[in-house]
Amino acid sequence: MTEHLYEHRYTAGIIVGIALGILARLTMLRTDYRQYPTYPHGRIIHISLGVIAAALGAIAVPSLFDKNYTAITFLTVAAQQFRDVRSMERSTLTKLDEMELVPRGGTYIEGIAMVFEGRNYLVIFTAFIGSLFTLLWGVYWGIGLGAAAILVAQLFKSGKSVGHAAHIEEADIVIDGPDLFVGDIYIMNVGLSADRELIRNKALGLILTPKNRNFKVSLANLGQRQAMLHDLATILGVYRDSGEPALVPMGKLDMNDGRLALFVLPQERDPEKAKQVLLRVPLLESAVRMPSEAAVRPDKGGA
Repeated sequence: MTEHLYEHRYTAGIIVGIALGILARLTMLRTDYRQYPTYPHGRIIHISLGVIAAALGAIAVPSLFDKNYTAITFLTVAAQQFRDVRSMERSTLTKLDEMELVPRGGTYIEGIAMVFEGRNYLVIFTAFIGSLFTLLWGVYWGIGLGAAAILVAQLFKSGKSVGHAAHIEEADIVIDGPDLFVGDIYIMNVGLSADRELIRNKALGLILTPKNRNFKVSLANLGQRQAMLHDLATILGVYRDSGEPALVPMGKLDMNDGRLALFVLPQERDPEKAKQVLLRVPLLESAVRMPSEAAVRPDKGGA
């Protein structure tokens, strides 16, 4: 049996690598409250791309063992294909966003598209590890270390959330004449008395306090604010229809201390649930800034 596996070790390595790569993609594919990817056709597309990525990662190892380096050029073709996947996701979500009452925003869409591209590379990594150690040490080692690679992929499949960046608390909705405040943070001017009455009855206010100066910059990002408003509207609903600008959910900063106030009109007014939603909103990669890491020295007035 051992001799038979050794004679067919390339085949065994490819099979183990592809199987582990597909398993890795399945563990990273989930249709959640965002309803994307759609079910079943959106999931079929991404599973199919995962199979292709797994095959590429698994076949690369026997090619290297046979010193067939030209076969590795297929990986560069795959990279181009997965960049096209990113463009496809961006285009699709941008079209869908035009029909949303509370849109995701371009920054959130770019983050989702980036995730779908990156997860295919994690599949290639998992398949490569499984195939490599199957050829080096045997099937059981390949399966074991491939499973470890899946766990590593799980660590890298998602980044931080808003819960890492800010403390969240409910705040009172204050209407002073036509001026609308969440706590002590000014939001906007509401002209119609009917809109003001609706806001008094339905509105929910939340204030996010950044945990450090880096996260203060992240919360100030317009794309990050829009992502939070979109997720709140998706889970709690939104009490508005098209053509009602006074009822649009909105986020505004306190310019003095960097706190962010969110004004929403949910169908389901549940402050605790709203806090839990916000804690789980992804902290968008394009919104992350690290001013504290800048090598900038204070100006001492010298020439």
